[in-house]
Amino acid sequence: MHDLIAHLLTERRLSQEQWQTLLAQRRSLDLDTLFALARAERQRWFGSRVYIRGLIECTSFCKNNCYYCGLRRDNRQLTRYRLSAETILACCAQGYRWGFRTFVLQGGEDGAFSPDKVARLVSEITHRFPDCAVTLSLGEQEEGVYRLWYDAGARRYLLRHETADAAHYRLLHPAEQTFSHRIACLHTLKAIGYQTGAGFMVGSPGQTDATLAQDFCLLQELKPEMVGIGPFLPQKDTPFGDAPPGSLEDTLIFLALIRLTLPGVLLPATTALATLHPQGRILGFQAGANVVMPNLSPPTVRERYALYDGKAATGTEAAEHLAELRAQLAPLGLTIAIDRGDAPQVLPDAGGVIPAEPCEPLRASAHTLSHHTPPERKDPLV
Repeated sequence: MHDLIAHLLTERRLSQEQWQTLLAQRRSLDLDTLFALARAERQRWFGSRVYIRGLIECTSFCKNNCYYCGLRRDNRQLTRYRLSAETILACCAQGYRWGFRTFVLQGGEDGAFSPDKVARLVSEITHRFPDCAVTLSLGEQEEGVYRLWYDAGARRYLLRHETADAAHYRLLHPAEQTFSHRIACLHTLKAIGYQTGAGFMVGSPGQTDATLAQDFCLLQELKPEMVGIGPFLPQKDTPFGDAPPGSLEDTLIFLALIRLTLPGVLLPATTALATLHPQGRILGFQAGANVVMPNLSPPTVRERYALYDGKAATGTEAAEHLAELRAQLAPLGLTIAIDRGDAPQVLPDAGGVIPAEPCEPLRASAHTLSHHTPPERKDPLV
């Protein structure tokens, strides 16, 4: 076993220099051993259970102009859509019948989905399906908006940091989007009480071992309850449309390293991974993943949520094919859990001590989220 992997197993963290060394040597790692270690940690924390989340892609409109994303506001080739409240609730009802107990409402930062409307929708979902969890993935918001949605019943929030290096962040985003605000949002979500998800793209333009080391440092300092990573996949109508995709092998290695760093984390085998490789989901589970997010959106809009080219939207990526997913998981000794699948609250014998030389903490800068008082509720969404 690599010395730094052994250190990670006992300490659950490395210094930034150690991370960079390990990542630079990742091609020489014994991957069979690494993936076996990751599966053993998953088994110790979660047993054979794989958690399913019903993904509802609410809107493909977005005010932002991220250089890598097909939903960017300057993409004039995209046919946009917004789902009505009635459609979203119908998706939840169908998902509930299929066994989903978590619904993920994901979309661009769309002004038509105002804070108040989203709050009313979350409240209605939790009222109709009281044994279910609502996860939101609606981008960067102000503290008052996050609190409004939490008070309405949302308990999880996904906000990938994309990169933990400020210069790399500037390469991927226009000037109006700042690294400091993204990190401040993540700290605010944690402070409010959300089970918070962070994550990064694997192989994004400009990524290096040094930037990746900062990603792992951020994760071990923030300790998110969920980590979503997937390969960068280009979208032809963006500034990075000709960039090469991220590596399958790197994505699997990083999944395993995240599992060793944060053994109790909820770790998806993402749609991007399944898009990159036909067996991407299965390979992700073999590397330590324990969450899958099949698409509950109406089939007519799935391909229009074009984050990247060739997005997988059928087969086991579709919520209506859970039986096929179960059949794929069975040979791995894994089973689909029909419950909320919350992050562990009591840690089972994690062991280890905090080392004397931790990574340089990636804290929010002096920039903080301003308090925002949401508008009074007017026309009800539901």
